[in-house]
Amino acid sequence: MDRLFGLDEECPHDEDLALLTTVYDNVSQSVLESILRGEKIPYLIKERGSGSSVKIIAGYSMFGTDFFVRKEMLDQAKELLQAMADPDAEFVEDGEDGQEDQ
Repeated sequence: MDRLFGLDEECPHDEDLALLTTVYDNVSQSVLESILRGEKIPYLIKERGSGSSVKIIAGYSMFGTDFFVRKEMLDQAKELLQAMADPDAEFVEDGEDGQEDQ
């Protein structure tokens, strides 16, 4: 992106947080927020550059939005992110195998 304004680097954050991903559109942001909330994984979002101002004016930010989670929950959050990106992933509830009891 832009090294002059620091947009190639993740936002400054607390040491106990780790960068999960960066999203560039509102739909991806909403979906990821919903998944993390549903799994009760606390997260922090930060806009890159002047992204928050641009998002208010234009409705989106071309700079991206960083998602941070606690370091101890990073692997769990990455698995959810991977499952979200995999269109062939099958989600099975605990105790359900898709067959009826006979």
